[in-house]
Amino acid sequence: MSRKYVFADECGNFDFSSKAGASRYFILVTVTVDTCSVGQQLLDLRRDLALQGFGLDREFHAAHDPKPMRDKVFATIATSPMRIDAVILEKSKAYPAVRVTDERFYKTAWYQHMKYVAPKIAVSTDDLLVVSASIGTNARKKAFHAAVTDVIRQVSPTAKARVASWSAASDPCLQVADYCAWAIQRKWEAGDRRGYDVIKGFVQTEFDLFASGTRKYY
Repeated sequence: MSRKYVFADECGNFDFSSKAGASRYFILVTVTVDTCSVGQQLLDLRRDLALQGFGLDREFHAAHDPKPMRDKVFATIATSPMRIDAVILEKSKAYPAVRVTDERFYKTAWYQHMKYVAPKIAVSTDDLLVVSASIGTNARKKAFHAAVTDVIRQVSPTAKARVASWSAASDPCLQVADYCAWAIQRKWEAGDRRGYDVIKGFVQTEFDLFASGTRKYY
């Protein structure tokens, strides 16, 4: 028996339109580790950066961190063994029924992702902890947590699987997931591979869910 830890984050928004500010993709990324030592390394890095004079009054966040700090975080992540998986949903190709609510779309992404990934990362005797980054209002957090819990109940091969929904500030491993998700999003949305090329050796899957679709609904 061993423990498997899965930390997840998402990129993109739930704006299903072609308006400015609406992301083209919704991307769910999971980072799977056997230990959470990479989180301790990020805490150590944060202390080192504070001593170097970097102002840091919050958790690491790839989209907001200055590039010198971001480079140091990526360099730290690159030294730790992990498995990265992503499912990419081009939102304009999603059937209207799939996006009737944000929660339905979110659950679809999780199901399509974990039905493949879960059997790859754990066996029946493992303990599995899946931690998603909490987002939105309290009501939305509860709905999204319930969605992930139901998905894991359906697809986990383990006898013991638990789901948690925590703020990114509360666990540095969620900040690792944030960085990996940001790097993958930058590759897909903007063709920018700089962050992605640092972590690509850990990326096992990037599944474009609607790749075969030709119809766009907006």
